Amino acid sequence: MNEEKTILVTGATGYIGGRLVPKLLESGFQVRVLVRDMGRIQGRSWQSNVEVFEGDVLQPDTLIPAMQGVDAAYYMIHSMMDSPDFHQRDLDAARNFGQAAKNANIEHIIYLGGLGEPDSDLSKHLRSRQQTGDALRESGVPVTEFRAAIIVGSGSVSFEMIRYLTERLPVMICPQWVYTKVQPISIRNVLEYLVFALETPESKGRIIEIGGKDVLTYGDMMQQYAEVRGLMRWLLPVPVLTPRLSSHWVHWITPIPKEIASPLIEGLRNEVILRNDIASQIFPQIQPMDYRNAVKLALDRLEAGQIESRWSDSLASSQGDVPNVVLATKEGMIIERRQKLVASNPGAIYNAFTSLGGEQGWLYMDWAWQLRGLIDRVFGGVGLRRGRRDPREVRVGDAVDFWRVESIENPKMLRLRAEMKVPGDAWLQFEVLPQGHKKSLLAQTAFFAPKGLAGLLYWYLLYPIHSLVFSGMINKLGERSLMGFELDQRNDFGDSSQFERPIPVAIPIDKERRTK
Repeated sequence: MNEEKTILVTGATGYIGGRLVPKLLESGFQVRVLVRDMGRIQGRSWQSNVEVFEGDVLQPDTLIPAMQGVDAAYYMIHSMMDSPDFHQRDLDAARNFGQAAKNANIEHIIYLGGLGEPDSDLSKHLRSRQQTGDALRESGVPVTEFRAAIIVGSGSVSFEMIRYLTERLPVMICPQWVYTKVQPISIRNVLEYLVFALETPESKGRIIEIGGKDVLTYGDMMQQYAEVRGLMRWLLPVPVLTPRLSSHWVHWITPIPKEIASPLIEGLRNEVILRNDIASQIFPQIQPMDYRNAVKLALDRLEAGQIESRWSDSLASSQGDVPNVVLATKEGMIIERRQKLVASNPGAIYNAFTSLGGEQGWLYMDWAWQLRGLIDRVFGGVGLRRGRRDPREVRVGDAVDFWRVESIENPKMLRLRAEMKVPGDAWLQFEVLPQGHKKSLLAQTAFFAPKGLAGLLYWYLLYPIHSLVFSGMINKLGERSLMGFELDQRNDFGDSSQFERPIPVAIPIDKERRTK
């Protein structure tokens, strides 16, 4: 019977949505996803098994095609950044979605919100999460609203904060929020609740609080993590350390920028534990996992490199709404291009440049990349600490240190868009073109669209170091791709400046700038 039901998932490129889609497919449902940019699901293991519709919940007309013929819909959208208008945008988006669902005769909306006592002094983001559920209910469509606290799983923002703080700091200075009671829940349990809700009529129209087996403080969670990892850690309480100051501390120690850490930590001042056992009554088949085992499961997946999604997959994890980018030729774009003839096949070269970043680094003058990341953090940017989701595989939308994967053509091309603080827009593109038997042309192109005089000064003042770093990197990429080939094959070719034919340059530009 599941095969007869079509389920719509929003937020499919986010942390929860990216893991929910394969679970629904495993359960036999027909799955449809709604994304703002269709290109961002490239590389997902489930891409060919779902229907994909492009739309934006802030533009109601774009929702109509995606809603047709849908039985139930998941609303997995919320703001991560603390922008001035985030609350109103969340409410507008939820109302648009609810009304569109009603017009399309959708029978059920499932939403994941935030746990917390509604009558208490909730943080702005927790309050907004709960009011988003209210906005969905205004449509009259039955809503199942799950409310959860900290979600423990490989790649979740809360787990990453715990992991980095505990791994890097033998002695931790702990403000008051570290001792607030919370009820963390495993990502595995969250997904079970979300999927089972589709076949549990009793869940319709209910607000259901979900949590794990343990009630802990954030300090307890860090101590248990340390025990699982075999680490000795000491917590030193301090009387005064505001969430704002704490967010700066997290910004420097973890990959999480302060713009996300701030609302996350602000929410930790609220005690978030279950007030009832409705979840166990409606879903008796789900056995909540204890925190220690949830940590072990997350670490096992990290060590195995089996991370389906990460908090940084969402564009909101860095810049918020980024205008779409297209390929075109545009005056005013500064282009720095390098080419190298390599005695290797395209696949080996593609594997070399798609594995850049993260633990492997950038192959040449890594200290310079680290310094650039440090400077970026000083100015409030994302820095290098985000790393990458997988050491070898990349897909559209992935964060790679302070870059975002914007486009992939396997085994031909990878384009990265800069998300560090920079006076303009920047891209780094790698391409490979076969040149005959075991010969390939590797091209590395830096694009920069300067913003005003500051952008021009930035480019030309840093050009000497950029030139040195990028020259060294393309040479190291060539060497890396030669692994597995005979030494004499490497030396059969002449000067790398002599090419049989160049790769055409496609310039990425900003739609917004183009229209101006």
